[in-house]
Amino acid sequence: MFTERRIERHQLPCFLQVFNRLTDKPIGFLGNVSEEGLMLISQIPMMVDVDFELRLKIPGLEGGFQAIDLTATCLWSHEDINPQHYDSGFHVRQAPEEYGQLITALLRYFSFDPLQASA
Repeated sequence: MFTERRIERHQLPCFLQVFNRLTDKPIGFLGNVSEEGLMLISQIPMMVDVDFELRLKIPGLEGGFQAIDLTATCLWSHEDINPQHYDSGFHVRQAPEEYGQLITALLRYFSFDPLQASA
């Protein structure tokens, strides 16, 4: 029976917390991300059809954080399958170049290329 994990798991909420850019208070965790939008997982529902000033704090190489500031509109918000959690979909209206770099890095990190695995 297989008992040892070959790929280490990483708990994303430990790294990808989302903050209110104006107050620097945490509002949730990044559930998924694309160039056009993101999904936020939070403990309260988000107001729909409202613009939010968001900040992603990405862990830096030397222990600090890199802030990525976004303006995004909440398109929908509903209760998650997990009790007391809500999923909310956002359309990103304004984002810096670093946001695109984050998406590229996440895709590369979570993608599995079977050709490279057999080499």
